[in-house]
Amino acid sequence: MTDLDRRLEIPRRMIGRPRDAPVTPALLLDLPTVRKNIAEMARRMATVPASLRPHAKIHKSPILGRMQLDAGGIGLTTATIWEASAMLEAGLPELLVANQVIGPEKAAEAARAAALGQLTIAVESPSNAKELAEAAQAAGSQINVIVEVDVGQHRSGVRSAADGVALATLVEQAPGLRLRGVLGYEGHCMLEPDRDLRIQKARAANDVLTGVVDEFDRHGLDTTIVAAGGLGTWDITGANPRITEIHAGSYIFTDAFHRNLVEGFEVALTVLATVISVAGDTAVVDCGRKSIGTDRTLPEVVGGAAAIRFEHGEHFIHEEHTGLAVASGATLAVGDRLELMPGYAPTTVNFYDVYYVVRDGTIVDVWPILGRYGRATAGVGPAFGAS
Repeated sequence: MTDLDRRLEIPRRMIGRPRDAPVTPALLLDLPTVRKNIAEMARRMATVPASLRPHAKIHKSPILGRMQLDAGGIGLTTATIWEASAMLEAGLPELLVANQVIGPEKAAEAARAAALGQLTIAVESPSNAKELAEAAQAAGSQINVIVEVDVGQHRSGVRSAADGVALATLVEQAPGLRLRGVLGYEGHCMLEPDRDLRIQKARAANDVLTGVVDEFDRHGLDTTIVAAGGLGTWDITGANPRITEIHAGSYIFTDAFHRNLVEGFEVALTVLATVISVAGDTAVVDCGRKSIGTDRTLPEVVGGAAAIRFEHGEHFIHEEHTGLAVASGATLAVGDRLELMPGYAPTTVNFYDVYYVVRDGTIVDVWPILGRYGRATAGVGPAFGAS
């Protein structure tokens, strides 16, 4: 029995039982809703010239990644080399790490993973390009590289077209590396609530990126990939004819934050919790900051039986507890089960080992969540598949 089989042995006992059966807190994935969200994003992408390379950091699941590829995704995006390794080991053929992979252990893992399929990594510095080249040569593999450009977020990326051209030229000359293009993520535009201002900011960021593309073209450098964009700018950045792909991903689950950022997707991911205390108008559940994402906005109780409020001191989110203000007319008792919509789905997923996959109120499968800690969780067996 593999380590992965051992991790799944107890959760698999829930298959065939009701959706509220797992030990709490537990992560529930509604399969029909996930399928609808994937299909809806594919429908939207058909209206713009860019392709979709969905961001798998949201779900960390090769099974969900395969579903996205089957719906037209040209590959998958990840934030870490460990996520990319998990996808490649599961047989998914093309991964892009939209981040720097720094350090000898990570570089060695990138070189190993690059032998399993097409692996592309973003770089912003000559030292990182050199490190990746040396690792690829040692492993006898080839790593594809895109040059990251800072288009206004000021998180990472080269700060000028000249620096980009110099780095790309170095990459072209480095054994073990293959230049593929550029990346310019306009994350500083993604959360702008004013739609008109978001368009203005995103277009300005896209102009910075395409200006670097112009310089690459003048120097005969590869621009096969011109990557940018996320869910908040899918239809802005995706409409730019010079941008080849966008990396939206949160549409697959949606959450209390993203449903207001981009409408039309349904919440497919919830956290099952148990009421452990009731006093007056306050109920406490066994789910807190260590089991549900509170980034950007607060979680919400699904179905409206209760609401998380902070007007009074007794309503709270702690590490292992959430205090709920019970809505008027609602009754909750110790032992009752509730489902909470995460404030932010990607960080919620990172707390868990498995999804309990639900269809029509019944758990139909258990899927592993991979690539969180390093290579120890990268493998996935062929037995897993969409039910």
